[in-house]
Amino acid sequence: MVTETPMRAAAAVRAPTRPSLATVAELLKPITWFPPMWAFGCGVVSSGRPLAAHWPLVLAGVALAGPLVCASSQAANDWYDRHVDAINEPHRPIPSGRMPGRWGLYVAIAWTALSLAVATTLGVWGFCAGAVGLVLAWAYSAPPIRLKANGWWGNAACGLSYEGLAWVTGAAVMQGGALPDGRTLSLALLYSVGAHGIMTLNDFKAIEGDRATGIRSLPVQLGANGAARVACAMMLAPQLAVVALLFAWRASWHPFAVGALVVVQALLMLRFLREPIARATWYSALGVNFFVTGMLVSAFAVRTA
Repeated sequence: MVTETPMRAAAAVRAPTRPSLATVAELLKPITWFPPMWAFGCGVVSSGRPLAAHWPLVLAGVALAGPLVCASSQAANDWYDRHVDAINEPHRPIPSGRMPGRWGLYVAIAWTALSLAVATTLGVWGFCAGAVGLVLAWAYSAPPIRLKANGWWGNAACGLSYEGLAWVTGAAVMQGGALPDGRTLSLALLYSVGAHGIMTLNDFKAIEGDRATGIRSLPVQLGANGAARVACAMMLAPQLAVVALLFAWRASWHPFAVGALVVVQALLMLRFLREPIARATWYSALGVNFFVTGMLVSAFAVRTA
């Protein structure tokens, strides 16, 4: 008869049967909530409507964009990426065992339901936008669609959801559900394209696991140097188009400010391109700040033009 060793018995005692609240929070990744919350805020600014009269809607919209829809996408992604994370980042909640059993999936489903409930408070437009964001979130990670299996499609879905959809929703909610004007839609689309490049930066740290599990991220498809060049082009080109549009719309100081922010990013990219794998995280932490600052400047340009 085989008996458990003391070490195995101790491990069985220590193994959690349910996650701690801290582990759930880690699964939902609060650090990732900023981009859609910021984009929603840019939409609010670009609407030109007074914030004081709409602050409950703004708070609900910011919560929906970040702590709810984005958090749901993070939980779903971690569940369906648990085998990849076991290679790339074994310390994460699910592969480390701190999120036992199917708890990761349960959290993703529960947060999705909560997101839909909150979306109903934002009217028809807010609910539909929330639903579309959640569909993209699950389509990004879950088979059989699993958009992230190809870096072109997956990054496009994230860019459209995190930036464009959130921006347009912020403006539409402030305008009582009316479709924003062409200037706002143009800015939202262009910054969505730029976000495609930002999403590529996140893939450099996972090249080994992605290649081993058949995920064709851009660094896997194009190599690190090729993907870095594509990411930089995807970030810079839309911002240059934004500068041109701001001049065409006769905005005052705004195109010069966005142009200066683009120049700073280009200089930082020169360093990133020399060692893309080593410096992708560095650029994400530093260079992306100038990208999102340009978003807000552009939103004010639309508001005042």
